[in-house]
Amino acid sequence: MRRAYIPKADGSARGLGVPALEDKLVQRAVVEVLNAIADTDFLGFSYGFRPGRSPHDALDALSTGLLTKKVNWVLDADIRSFFDTLEHGWLVKFIEHRVADRRVVRLIQKWLNAGVLEDGERTWSEVGTVQGGSISPLLANLYLHYVFDLWVQRWRQTQATGDVIVVRFADDFVVGFQYRHEAERFLAELRERFAKFGLSLHPDKTRLFEFGPFADRNRRGRGQGKPDTFNFLGFTHICGKKRSGMFTVLRQTVRQRLQAKLQAVKAELRRRMHFPIPEQGAYLRSVVAGHVRYFGVPMNGQAISLFRREVGRLWRQVLLRRSQTHCLPWRRMKRYITRWLPPARICHPYPLVRLGVVTQGRSRMR
Repeated sequence: MRRAYIPKADGSARGLGVPALEDKLVQRAVVEVLNAIADTDFLGFSYGFRPGRSPHDALDALSTGLLTKKVNWVLDADIRSFFDTLEHGWLVKFIEHRVADRRVVRLIQKWLNAGVLEDGERTWSEVGTVQGGSISPLLANLYLHYVFDLWVQRWRQTQATGDVIVVRFADDFVVGFQYRHEAERFLAELRERFAKFGLSLHPDKTRLFEFGPFADRNRRGRGQGKPDTFNFLGFTHICGKKRSGMFTVLRQTVRQRLQAKLQAVKAELRRRMHFPIPEQGAYLRSVVAGHVRYFGVPMNGQAISLFRREVGRLWRQVLLRRSQTHCLPWRRMKRYITRWLPPARICHPYPLVRLGVVTQGRSRMR
């Protein structure tokens, strides 16, 4: 397996493992078999890399829980280097719990122990699973199903007296509580639970804070200002109000994500500076369309419109640089933008609408 790196939104690099073609084919086949077995066991609040479930399903479940349940405190947790620290021994035990075929288990063990090739040198590790292979997301889900999901479900049923909501997408999860003392106890017990299985919460990225319909009023009464926000799956979640004054959850594009994407578009446009305008327009159309399809959620129209405008501005800058004597008035540029850049339209329904249709009364937070 060859090591490769891709940039992350925070400026760091994420290490990936690129398996050989033969391994890709075999991993894909094993994933199909294991998904049929394991997906029936996974709980409703687990969304990451599961058939028929998308990031927007997780986002809608979270928003619906915050709007319909008595949530006053939110735990925004981050597992430190999850894919690099999960223990092979525990993972194999979890696999053996549902897979009786020793040949499949041995095959997965070989992938775990294969190591990676970087700069001509092969390295091995007794912990972690390399991201990039088809099998890695499923192994991560299996690990967290036994370490986190089943435990938090039992904790909610036996330890909590107030409402508790949980939404997990791969190794990112958010937990909402009605009472602060239960949230603090949960966090302490979660640290102990993770330590047992070789995991730990990131001290700087794990926060417990007030969030919900009464957070703004309570904090202002104490002179503490506006409630904190949190990021989940590319969106910043904010305590907001509707025109009627009722509480709602605003979801806006994470600013760092927006800026990083614009920087990537700027660099790519410079590379394509002397390409024909139709080729540049086709590229930008795919970029804007993909951005709008993901971030076009209700009440995020301003952010996706800003992205489209900024892409048009960057495009004009590149076209002006193609010649020192070239003149491109805005009226002509607007024709290019109208021709090639899709409109910034909201393309997702409100969470309560979509989740009600998908679940038909069955909770996706349990």
